[in-house]
Amino acid sequence: MSATFIGMPGNFPKNAEKAVQDSQLRFNLRKATHTIRDKRAEVVGELPDWGELRAAGKAIKDDVLHNLDRYLIQLEEAVTRAGGTVHWARDAAEANRIVTDLVKATGETEVVKVKSMATQEIGLNEALAAHGIAAYETDLAELIVQLGDDFPSHILVPAIHRNRSEIREIFLDKMPGVSRDLTDDPPALTEAARLHLRDRFLRSKVAISGANFMVAETGTLVVLESEGNGRMCLSLPETLISVVGIEKLLPSWRDLEVFLQLLPRSSTGERMNPYTSMWTGAVEGQEFHLVLLDNGRTDVLADEVGRQALRCIRCSACLNVCPVYERAGGHAYGSVYPGPIGAILTPQLRGMTTDLDASLPFASSLCGACYDVCPVAIDIPEVLVDLRAKAPHAAAERAAMKVAGWVLDDHERLATAQRAATRLRRFVPKKGLPGPMSAWTDTRDVPEIPEESFRDWWERAGRSASAEER
Repeated sequence: MSATFIGMPGNFPKNAEKAVQDSQLRFNLRKATHTIRDKRAEVVGELPDWGELRAAGKAIKDDVLHNLDRYLIQLEEAVTRAGGTVHWARDAAEANRIVTDLVKATGETEVVKVKSMATQEIGLNEALAAHGIAAYETDLAELIVQLGDDFPSHILVPAIHRNRSEIREIFLDKMPGVSRDLTDDPPALTEAARLHLRDRFLRSKVAISGANFMVAETGTLVVLESEGNGRMCLSLPETLISVVGIEKLLPSWRDLEVFLQLLPRSSTGERMNPYTSMWTGAVEGQEFHLVLLDNGRTDVLADEVGRQALRCIRCSACLNVCPVYERAGGHAYGSVYPGPIGAILTPQLRGMTTDLDASLPFASSLCGACYDVCPVAIDIPEVLVDLRAKAPHAAAERAAMKVAGWVLDDHERLATAQRAATRLRRFVPKKGLPGPMSAWTDTRDVPEIPEESFRDWWERAGRSASAEER
């Protein structure tokens, strides 16, 4: 069953073509990604055992994926024992219905949110709004995106495409009670957001969260964040509803230690994140509900190559080193999951059902930088190549690839084709190829075809050498 998935229209080439024309966007992205990238490299370089930590993270997540059914049941039992209630959601519609009904049961008409990429994936805010329930984002970057009627463009920093002057204008336009004297100084912008959110925290009776990790052994959920908004959302409201993808599991409490080293260094370039909140079941005076979200994940799990995408811990390190993301930005990917990880995760979750899905595996130069920085060693280039083979192709392209495969499969056929190419070289246009192949030469020159193939040269050189020896 393919996922119900909220995203933007279009396909990657068209979205990227528009994005690269925005010089301010490219400047914002380049500055932000390079800053995070450099900080990450510094703190990772401090650890002599980073390679071992990375291998341990990969092994733990692989164990989870191979035993997901058992760990999920163990998690449910642990959460239930601790006073929480577990709900299972097959897709976005079911998850949205469960959360909406839970909020309605409290009689409240507004909720605060934290750490909730899964809820963005399923369009929960819109589903709640359809029932008269207002959802308020409390992460600073998410707040900026929400107030600006925008769409996230980065996993860690959703408003990475905005500079501080743009943020000031959004606050002045959309944030009630903000002084017209507000400057674009970061402390001033932060203080304005803090005052705005403080009122939300104190009056909201319901909170919705995601989670970075769930510990099957104890039923503990873990949120890592940098602003303290998570601590407020998780502790103040009377009802807490957590929507979490089923792949976010860790087997034991001991395994968490590995990821508390991997994630902060890979995401924010910090040795340790400022706030780590953990809760097990329902705490005193609070009702707790856990919604376990599938939404296409079991389909991904069934793919031997593609399932490694489910190891992702949403650190965004791959985005910060990707030359394609740096130029095109997150909106071009048309999904809440942008960048290299989005290029392999989104098509798999949605089942390659749209033009966007089919185009995303090609949103890469296959340079491999994403694999090099991934803290759980997801071989993104391998998955990209696999998805490219599975993507729908035009009949002419399929026929051309079939002919190419037939030629390349036999050295005599290849030699014949090479000799034919050298004889026909004068007919190849210098400025560009005609017809359906013209797009290939829009941005590159036609390479010169040599007078003879390497194979013929080698044979001729060998014959000449033998004659000289005689």
